[in-house]
Amino acid sequence: MSNVLWQPSEERIKQTNMYRFIAHVNRRHGLNISDYSELYQWSVDKIPDFWEAVWEFTEIKASRPYDRVVDDLSKMPGAEWFPGARLNFAENLLRYRDERPALVFQGEAQAPVTLTYAELYDEVARVAESLKAVGVQAGERVVGFMPNMHQSIIAMLAAVSLGATWSSCSPDFGIQGVLDRFGQIAPKVLFAAEGYFFKGKRLDCLERLAEIEKQIPSIDKIVVVPYTQSAPDISGISKAVMFDDFKSDRSDLKIEFVQLPASHPLYIMYSSGTTGLPKCMVQSAGGILINHLKELVLHTDLKRDDVIFYFTTCGWMMWNWLTSSLAVGATVVLYEGNPFYPDEGALWQMAQDRKISVFGTSAGYLAALKNTGLVPGNKFDLSPLKAVLSTGSPLSEEGFEFVYDGIKSDLQLASISGGTDLNGCFALGNPMGPVYSGELQCRGLGMKVEAFDETGQPIIGRQGELVCTAPFPSMPIYFWNDSDNSKYNSAYFDVYPGVWRHGDYIEINAHGGVKIYGRSDTTLNPGGVRIGTAEIYRRIEEYDDIEDSLVVGQNWKDDVRVVLFVKMAGGKTLTDELINAIRKNLRANASPRHVPAKIIQVPDIPYTLNMKKVELAVKNMIENKPVNNRDALKNPEALDFYAGIETLQQD
Repeated sequence: MSNVLWQPSEERIKQTNMYRFIAHVNRRHGLNISDYSELYQWSVDKIPDFWEAVWEFTEIKASRPYDRVVDDLSKMPGAEWFPGARLNFAENLLRYRDERPALVFQGEAQAPVTLTYAELYDEVARVAESLKAVGVQAGERVVGFMPNMHQSIIAMLAAVSLGATWSSCSPDFGIQGVLDRFGQIAPKVLFAAEGYFFKGKRLDCLERLAEIEKQIPSIDKIVVVPYTQSAPDISGISKAVMFDDFKSDRSDLKIEFVQLPASHPLYIMYSSGTTGLPKCMVQSAGGILINHLKELVLHTDLKRDDVIFYFTTCGWMMWNWLTSSLAVGATVVLYEGNPFYPDEGALWQMAQDRKISVFGTSAGYLAALKNTGLVPGNKFDLSPLKAVLSTGSPLSEEGFEFVYDGIKSDLQLASISGGTDLNGCFALGNPMGPVYSGELQCRGLGMKVEAFDETGQPIIGRQGELVCTAPFPSMPIYFWNDSDNSKYNSAYFDVYPGVWRHGDYIEINAHGGVKIYGRSDTTLNPGGVRIGTAEIYRRIEEYDDIEDSLVVGQNWKDDVRVVLFVKMAGGKTLTDELINAIRKNLRANASPRHVPAKIIQVPDIPYTLNMKKVELAVKNMIENKPVNNRDALKNPEALDFYAGIETLQQD
């Protein structure tokens, strides 16, 4: 068993929302649940009772109550959640209208902008009034090609207050990446910044906006938010209007929140699109709201006096997740730019200045931060910090230990894992429980998650496929342009009919902890034995001379051999000595099967726009198979090196 790195005190446990929720459930149902494991078991045994308790506990605002929690739990997919209810997602996020700070926006090396809850409501009301004036109605699409700034959230809330469906991309998407996404869903209004900053450099978006206007004829209005310059020239975009000119100049407007079914489309999210056009996943207002509140209020222990930050862009689901914190009344901190600009302490200076209590980031950021040598806990006052959240890829044991040694010893480190598909998590944090090195603390409440072996049987203490065997509210309601649900079914249900197969390789242990071993579609099979790529990445992170790495399984002579690509740090060169050290380390600390047959230095590692390594695309390149959609990549030119590597055609 892994080491226990942190254990909450009894006093802290009794102050958690989770502790209060257990008391609520016990009172409501005459039970005697005493800990998380008992609560989890009840939540998956009594799924309708559980979600009803979450609805009550988080005080979801609805103009009409639901007739029942779910129509048919045996329908997977296809179960309808909260039929009969009428609500509005934006109304739930704007329930507070006082002088407390709602949003704090900080761009690279710029003065922060703060909006109170009262100011946020007023801004949303003015933009909603203008959207209504240009004819936006329930069910139409409004999109954002935006940096992670307060106007992005204002635009989203204004659109969904009218019942429109929101979708967004970050400004680092190339033109084809934007067209591949927004071009499928025919938006009526586009919000966009004229540019953005990255590492202190100004980058222009106006040229791409002109092209988007030409290529997506459904767009009636392009609302341009000035960010890098106060008076940009938008004359080259015929449908463009400046944000301040677009929004109503009336004050004291009252938002008329359109009341809609819980199953009404709220968000359209996208798959990474590395194997063709991105799939457009449509998610419901009621399902996303209740799932986000469950994760924020119970698993993250978010409260009104918290200040929550997540390092994200508008193109990643963590932006949607973070935004739902407004429903709790917390202060949401938005950061736009490079997290290491002007130096490696940028985000921690902000954490100190803004008194951040919940700090969210990616495993990749924590690994990069560790490699800089900065010890944030020694340099900054992080006394308000109570939790660090990490996602995007598995966090290594060394990453866990760095958080406790280098950031703060008394906090909850919640490594969380789920997906864009569900706009949430299958496994995440438990503020009442211990943190074990290298482990996600628990499976999410109400999520009937198992690890399946090769025969489709649930297993404990061994690696298997992550599956969810019962419906949950935040499942996509459908995929766009998928009238027969064939894309939806093939994405999750083709291997185990009626069971959601997520595509992660995991182990659930006896005390309920979860380890993620990487994507199951990139699981390595040397000699027919399945091993996860995360086990190799964990060892490679020990080497300061290696900046990044990528592992694939190459089909070779009727078997699979492990190939490791490494990007060296700061002009270093891969030596025979380092190769031998890596092989010795993996043989001793993982297994002989984890030892790569080839270790090759590369100039760069390719990533998707959502900062996920593209192992499958590299595997296709080295096996001379096509990679169809390079526009889904952040650095598509990095792929070219992998074609025709001579040593990969040799024993």
